[in-house]
Amino acid sequence: MNVFERYAPFIQDYIYRSGWQSLRAVQNAAGDAIFGTDKNVLLTASTASGKTEAAFFPILTLLDEDPLRSVGVLYIAPLKALINDQFGRLTELCEEQGIPVTRWHGDANQTAKRKLIKKPAGILQITPESLESLLINKHMEIPSLFGDLRFIVIDEIHSLLRADRGLQTFCLIERLCAAAGCDPRRIGLSATIGNPELAGRFLAAGSKKETVIPKFDGGKEVWRISMEHFYNSAPQADEGKTINAPSPHIENPTDTAPAAADPGIGYIFEHTKGKKCLVFTNSREECESVCQQLRQYCEANREPDRFLIHHGNLSASYRESAEEEMKDDDSLMSVCATATLELGIDVGKLERAFQIDAPFTVSGFLQRLGRTGRRGDPAEMWFVMREDHMEARAMLPDSIPWYLIQGIALIQLYIEERFVEPPRMFRMPFSLLYHQTMSTLASYGEMTPAELASRVLTLSAFSNITAEDYKTLLLHLIESDHINRTENGGLIVGLTGERIVNNYKFYAVFRENTEYTVRSGSEQLGTIVKPPPVGDKIAIAGRVWVVEEVDHKRREVFCTLVKGNIPAYFGDVAGDINTRILERMYAVLNENRQYPYLMPHAICRLADARETFGKSHMADRPLICLGGNMWALFPWVGTYAFLAMERFLKIRCGKRLGLKGLQSSRPYYMQFTMQASETEFYEIVCDEAKNEFDPLSLVYPNEIPVFEKYDEFVPSELVRKGFANAVLDINDMKKHVLIWEKFIEK
Repeated sequence: MNVFERYAPFIQDYIYRSGWQSLRAVQNAAGDAIFGTDKNVLLTASTASGKTEAAFFPILTLLDEDPLRSVGVLYIAPLKALINDQFGRLTELCEEQGIPVTRWHGDANQTAKRKLIKKPAGILQITPESLESLLINKHMEIPSLFGDLRFIVIDEIHSLLRADRGLQTFCLIERLCAAAGCDPRRIGLSATIGNPELAGRFLAAGSKKETVIPKFDGGKEVWRISMEHFYNSAPQADEGKTINAPSPHIENPTDTAPAAADPGIGYIFEHTKGKKCLVFTNSREECESVCQQLRQYCEANREPDRFLIHHGNLSASYRESAEEEMKDDDSLMSVCATATLELGIDVGKLERAFQIDAPFTVSGFLQRLGRTGRRGDPAEMWFVMREDHMEARAMLPDSIPWYLIQGIALIQLYIEERFVEPPRMFRMPFSLLYHQTMSTLASYGEMTPAELASRVLTLSAFSNITAEDYKTLLLHLIESDHINRTENGGLIVGLTGERIVNNYKFYAVFRENTEYTVRSGSEQLGTIVKPPPVGDKIAIAGRVWVVEEVDHKRREVFCTLVKGNIPAYFGDVAGDINTRILERMYAVLNENRQYPYLMPHAICRLADARETFGKSHMADRPLICLGGNMWALFPWVGTYAFLAMERFLKIRCGKRLGLKGLQSSRPYYMQFTMQASETEFYEIVCDEAKNEFDPLSLVYPNEIPVFEKYDEFVPSELVRKGFANAVLDINDMKKHVLIWEKFIEK
């Protein structure tokens, strides 16, 4: 069909006003799928390809042709920042036609929310957590709000495919549709889907519709990538060496870092002046540290501060100020950020992104790279890999620059195979089952056990959980006062459960630390996890503050700005690294080729690592003797298979091997002592891997491996079962162990 002609007149006018010469491929393909079928649609296209417009142009056309009697489109996004960004774009698109667009999250306007409740219409933008709150606290309003819901648009759907938060989102969609009596189509949007067919099944879960995945030519991707390595002190890896390999051109520095600067951070400082950049880190602590150092360099050079900061623990005012600054095309400020600026947000004409160390995933790399190149220029990312010089007594595993090798592997996997992490399909989410049980009871009030089971256990997220397991959970919750049984035999939320459900933190299923709000005068800076004593210093918002008062009852910290540089702490960050990345890391070390994006230090550091890899015989076998009875094992498997292997070696093989003192740098290597020889190691582990064993045998006798947020409220036998069967990747572990049979001397 001619998609443009099919659009409503106000959409055509918008396209003319925007100066578009033609529709993009994704917009034509989306139009065909949304206009031409009544199915769910998964749109996968590169960042800044126009996916949002591709979905909303036909959706708004269909709504214009058949007037609504309630909210017509529910737009779900993983981040408030993404909702705020899309709010402006959608409002501009809809205002001429009088279609209201309402934001619904913790920082959004309360008046607009009340107005929507009174007169449901248009588009509602919401996070999963706010949708959870809506279903609990506005349960009676759901039919009038969503009775005529036609579409659910899930933005950045890839970010919801591997964790409980994604399963929660689809539970909420199914619950909302049941409560409102509606059957909307689902439209998933993402730039980084590893397995579209699996993702399409995930999108359709619990709906009566199949998923269409439009195919189209997205054009050629052009990148500018460089990767440099820095030791945190001199000398650098290339000192005194001649480099014959080619390296990309990097312009002369526009600024000068102080003489004593950390070389990697100094490099970023030198190449950001006069440009608008994003500096990505893998944790909030590192984000604070990097921003502090960059601001200190500005001060040392007597130049204005040109660095902002953006992460999840900052107050809304700090985050939104950084977002607005980045949208200004004339701004030359740079922002130090975590994943909060990774997804979908239009940050204007951004010249380049820096990435400190390697991201955990190919998906994360592509999303961060995709923040750049949004105005016709190629996407551009500079990797900065940092490490300390190895101590004289350090063991072999410490001589490998793991982040450098991981960064190369991420890039090569996508270039060579278009690999992106697939969804995690097999799950036993008992923590989420507790959460949705309590949420459903809080919404509906008293229910019989059968009614509760019919509403909760039938949700697609719980397809691997048996009725017997659910009965075990309910009996445990009654015993622990999270649920009470009434005289009529019905179930209601108990007193202990009410304290959990009535806290605003209940709405999120991802782990949160106990946080203290940090204030300076009337200004709210953000939150921290561990407040220090009065007189000590804290790091937040890229600056250092001295603590004046700590109110533990209200969980508030009052502070004053001072100079200095100290580490921040916001809680632990876990990485989920896929086995394919570890396998490609092995190949990076084992192959001879050069990569055109490597800079001089990185070229030499890779050469050093490859020499170590070859001389130590790591290329030939996974088990390396470090001297005496000390061994290092390099399994080349992902995080969850590695976790299974640690336990397999300790629990199933430990006695036969005489194994002691196993320590891990997950998921790269393990070190341990053992009494067995190398050949005996391979014989024993392969023998044990061939034996069928209950996954529960990899859980220690008295261990309750609390892995998800609400596991502490779940019966210990279910926590153990879920961890053993759905967290530990025993199949992948076994597959890699059995490859080691070739090392057994015949």
